[in-house]
Order: sequence, then structure tokens, then C-alpha cells
Amino acid sequence: MRQIRVLLIEDHFLARMALQTVLTGHGHVCVVGVAGDGEQGIRMYRALHPDVVLLDLRLPRISGLEVIHQLRREARPARIVVLSNLCGSEDVYSAVRSGAIGYLTKDASGEEIINAINSADRNLRFLPAPVMDRLMERMHNVDLTPREKEVLRCITQGCTNREIAGELGVAEKTVRMHVSAVLEKMGARDRTQATIYAIQRGVVHLD
Repeated sequence: MRQIRVLLIEDHFLARMALQTVLTGHGHVCVVGVAGDGEQGIRMYRALHPDVVLLDLRLPRISGLEVIHQLRREARPARIVVLSNLCGSEDVYSAVRSGAIGYLTKDASGEEIINAINSADRNLRFLPAPVMDRLMERMHNVDLTPREKEVLRCITQGCTNREIAGELGVAEKTVRMHVSAVLEKMGARDRTQATIYAIQRGVVHLD
């Protein structure tokens, strides 16, 4: 088996160390670079031209999704496997739509990570069953408009219609219309359920 050159982009030190230990335990995988943020990861990709990129989605400076966008536009588009704690249906959908070829959650076994890297190196998609379920769940959902996503974000923060209207600079009547559309599209009976669905699906994140 030929050697696969991997670039690791992960901002947490302990996670980087653990992943390096897992990857270097397999003779055909070589970690050629480790980046602690998205901008550094992009620079290292351009300098090192790895076979596979193992990427976290939550990164400082620029997001993992933006890294995917940029690396997929390179003259030699990256083969990217996401490894993230974010596992909502929106997270999976956004990453795959942006060009990630694999997606794993951080509780994945070492064997799964190696299998995902092997698949990516062969330009084959790797989505474990739970991740595929999330993707299919998202693909069956109706898209929210950018304005509806802003309204949903405000809802999850506990804002009233009047407060949302003030923040977005629109009439309160308009906010009520957007709230009704959000609830209907998400299949939620009230604002509380919409908040729960939004967090579960990764439409919004609680920091």
C-alpha cells in the first residue's frame, strides 16, 4: 500500500496529539503537516500538497467550511475528511455540499479514521451510517431563507418579536410572518421546539 500524506487542521492541542498518534500508528499514513487554524491550514496545503486533509469544522480565524471552500478551489482540489464534534444535519449537509468527501464525528474509532483517509485517497466518499442519516434528514428539509435563519437565530436567543424587529430593522408584523414560516418549514409547533430542532440539526450553535 502506498504512503498517504495527510495534513491535519485542528485547533485543540490534545486533539492534535491524539490524532497524530492514531495516524502515525499506521505505516502507510504520514502526517506531513499540522495546522492550528484555518488560515495556516490553507498555507500549508499550498506548500505541502498532501493527499488528504483531515479537518475540524470549528476553527479560529476562519471556519472549517471556508477552508473547504478555498481548498476545493485550488488548482489541485483537496480531498477533505471532516472530523468534528458538530454533527447536526445542517453541519453535515454544509460540509458535503462545500466539497468534503468524508465526514466523521470525534468519537470515531481509529479504524474509522484510517478507513476514511484510505477512501478519500481513492477519491471515494466515506460517510458512516449515522452521518448519512443526518445528511438524508437535512436533504428532506426545506431550506430557510437567509432572513428566516436570522429570525431563527434570534428565536434561539429568546428574543421577542419586538426585539427581533429592532435588531433586524424590520416591522414587527414582518417578523411575525417570518416566525410563522420558520415554524412551518421546521415542523415545529412553537418557538421552544424550533429552538431544540435548530440546535439538534446544527442550524445554529450554542457557544
